[in-house]
Amino acid sequence: MLAPHSSTAPFCDVLLRELKAEARGAALARRAGCDPALGARLAERVLTEAPPPAGAVVAGFWPMGQEIDIRPLLLALAERGHAIALPVTPKRGLPLAFRRWRPGEALAPGPMGTRQPASGEALRPDWLLVPLLAFDRAGRRLGYGGGYYDRTLPGLPEATAIGCGYAAQELPEVPAGPEDWRLDAVATEAGVIRFDREAQAAG
Repeated sequence: MLAPHSSTAPFCDVLLRELKAEARGAALARRAGCDPALGARLAERVLTEAPPPAGAVVAGFWPMGQEIDIRPLLLALAERGHAIALPVTPKRGLPLAFRRWRPGEALAPGPMGTRQPASGEALRPDWLLVPLLAFDRAGRRLGYGGGYYDRTLPGLPEATAIGCGYAAQELPEVPAGPEDWRLDAVATEAGVIRFDREAQAAG
């Protein structure tokens, strides 16, 4: 897991919020033209190029709206024997919790349109599939603004975090502050992009 980072240019809080809001608008516009069914291609890419290690507990997410559909990947990983967890959204300001989910099990409505296990065993993931609105080649991720993954990932220092999105969601640079955490890799329908931990820590 990569340490929190600042952007290449330091921003004051107000400017950073404005830059993120602008980037979110651009990212949503890019995503609007994408087909969630490209998730099947993303699954093929991950299984071929960067599968989780045997026995890893995998945390995924249930796609919303135009998010790329990673359910084909979750089903394939479950068939390979991985325990699958889905996030449970807590009160704002807290990190995510994760509960086991098995294919076919019903999900309950969660906050902000999410779907989550209503009950089940709490799991600590080794390998996380992370939703995003945008990413860049430095491993920076732009989320929806709730900060849930930025609070969750520091508590999982040995886990691998892989952002999931469309290739069209890549930006030249994602605005980021000191509390934003980088990803280890990003998976899209075009392939898996890995990031250099040592170079990022130095930067």
